[in-house]
Amino acid sequence: MQKLLSSISKCSECAAQLELGPRPIVSAHAHSRIVIIGQAPGSIVHKSGIPWDDKSGQNLRAWMGIDDETFYNPEKIALVPMGFCYPGKGKSGDLPPTKKCAPLWHQKLLTKIENVELVLLIGKYAQEYYLGDRLKRTLTDTVKNYKEYLPDYFVLPHPSPRNNIWQAKNEWYKKEVIPQLQLQVRSILK
Repeated sequence: MQKLLSSISKCSECAAQLELGPRPIVSAHAHSRIVIIGQAPGSIVHKSGIPWDDKSGQNLRAWMGIDDETFYNPEKIALVPMGFCYPGKGKSGDLPPTKKCAPLWHQKLLTKIENVELVLLIGKYAQEYYLGDRLKRTLTDTVKNYKEYLPDYFVLPHPSPRNNIWQAKNEWYKKEVIPQLQLQVRSILK
């Protein structure tokens, strides 16, 4: 695993596309029990080098019902974005993750993790890649039907503050989905 993580940290496959240059950010261990597959690091995470070190990460940890110490323990949780580097700024937020990381690294990384009990697919990019034709028409429909993807995957919207409006419109999410997520996370990490 360490050799693979070292190779990932030196990756410059997408350097020409990356406005701030390559800085792959990923965390995993052979004994990670939960794998979180998110979108791509934002500019704050690019600067700090710490995955989910922003408001989105705070929201995700609250959704999961865990503290920073647990979240950042790679023996418990692997943090594997679809794109390992900050993709740059777009017109209405960050650009999508580069398309090379997941095909290049995910399978190699996931096969090194021995006993994964839960994979969180966060946002549309992770869900499109891993669910394929099982994906519903909209992200809302996919998340509403999260039970269809269990036990393989637990699907979530992106925890960005930009999605607060979505959460306000979809009150069922906090009432139904979050408690189930916390229950699963607690049972795995107990």
